[in-house]
Parts: sequence; structure tokens; C-alpha cells
Amino acid sequence: MRDENAAGDDIAPVQDEPGTLHVLVGANRTRIVLSGEIDANLAPEFSDAMADAQEIGLPVEVDAHHVTFMDSSGVAFLARLAAQAPQKVRVLRAPQTMRFLLEVTRVGELVEILDEDPGFEFAPIDEFTIERLPGQPFPPR
Repeated sequence: MRDENAAGDDIAPVQDEPGTLHVLVGANRTRIVLSGEIDANLAPEFSDAMADAQEIGLPVEVDAHHVTFMDSSGVAFLARLAAQAPQKVRVLRAPQTMRFLLEVTRVGELVEILDEDPGFEFAPIDEFTIERLPGQPFPPR
């Protein structure tokens, strides 16, 4: 169903989209893909992703292209991730509302924000798990 605003433009109704977090292991870096509403409901996934990033030891980037909402728990996750990473965490394609949160909380100073996705090269399937599902350990290197 679509609503029309006063000017007559069609506007799709905003729907709540549960948040998701996926960890992808690449040949040269780890990518954390955020989607939907990034809030306290993802606390267990935040902890797992932090542990995974530390265990893998590769540079980290966060793809935020599909984030529709972020609360303080999402901002805190990015701050902790940036504080633990040996290299500057890159945030890719962050929506304006997320950029605003990172700016006002000054977390944006801890990360590198990129407008474009530089691409992602997956690791060979026989060396790494491409996507770690919750509760699965990473194979030894």
C-alpha cells in the first residue's frame, strides 16, 4: 500500500525491518554486513562479530548500505570495533542518518567512512568459511 503526501508524490510506507549482521571472511579483510534496524536486539551478534574479527586478525570493514535504523548500541558496537582493531575500520556506504550519529558521537573520527564499495575478494573456499553462521567456529589457519 502506498501513501501520498500533500504534494502528491508517492511515498512507500516505512516498515520495520529486523536487523541482521553477517561476517564475511575475505582474502585480505573481514567484512561485517549490517542490514535493517541495528539495535540492542543484535547484542549477541555484536559480541560474536567482535570475537570473530579479533580471531581472524585481518583489517575490518563494515558495509552499512542497507541500514535503515541505528541506535546507541549500534554506535557502541562500531566504537568498540574501532578501538580493538589494529587498523582503522572502514565503514562503507553509510546512510545519512547513520553518518549523522557517527558525527555527533565522534565515533566517525575513529573510522574511515567511504562512499563507494571498493569490492570484496572472497578467500578460497578451502581455506576459510566464506560466511560464518552463528555458533560455528572458524577453521584453523
